[in-house]
Amino acid sequence: MLKKPLAFIKKDFLIESSYKLSFLFNIAGVLVSVLTYFFIDKLFGQKIVGHLEEFGVNYFSYVLLSMAFFSYVGVGLGSFSSRIRSEQMQGTLETILLTPTRISTILFSMALWNLLFATLDIAIYISLGIFLFKINFSNINILSTLVILFLTIISFSGLGILSASFIMVFKRGNPVGWLINSLEGLIGGVYFPITIMPAWLQFAAKFLPITYAVRAIELAVYRGFGLGQLTKEIGFLLLFSFLLLPLSFTSFKFALKKARQQGSLAQY
Repeated sequence: MLKKPLAFIKKDFLIESSYKLSFLFNIAGVLVSVLTYFFIDKLFGQKIVGHLEEFGVNYFSYVLLSMAFFSYVGVGLGSFSSRIRSEQMQGTLETILLTPTRISTILFSMALWNLLFATLDIAIYISLGIFLFKINFSNINILSTLVILFLTIISFSGLGILSASFIMVFKRGNPVGWLINSLEGLIGGVYFPITIMPAWLQFAAKFLPITYAVRAIELAVYRGFGLGQLTKEIGFLLLFSFLLLPLSFTSFKFALKKARQQGSLAQY
């Protein structure tokens, strides 16, 4: 069962390891991002203290954790479409799809390397928070945190596979990815708590899984909330997962069938 996923990981590792400068820029990008919000906190952080009382932290601690968590969201949302696009451009997509491998296995395997890379990113964020900025993570509820991470990846994988379906057929132009990337960070509570926004935007945020995921992770890490205290957030993440995954697999199979009929699998 692990032979094919491990083969995908090996392939992606060999490709990524040949671009050592890109790896260094990724680390530098994390550091620059963290420093940017550190100085934003110094300038404006006190103005939103009232909106952060339920989490028990200042603005910088809030946004550092949410950005680290956001890298895992990117795994679910971006892995599938970016990998499909990459395989199209390398001319290997048709070959992979012709192998006797289930579609679900191929999609799962495509996301594994990005998951490992996102784990490295989150480790860098947390290490900077602990050793450089002295943020206290001692209240973390590990079980709740792991459950939230898992459900977030699952729910956003559904959106990611839907996004990949458009790439499969249209090659360029991805309305699902554009819509989510444009809205989730802005109104989902990643860069600031949603209570800052007007009521109509707070209402719109309730239709995005990231809203429940960010609030749950903040409370689990900084306040030590258990699963019983996060039933609303976990319930909505489960609902998104159950709705989006079947829909996304059906959509991808339809897109794959259409691309085969058009003879466009090798096109990009």
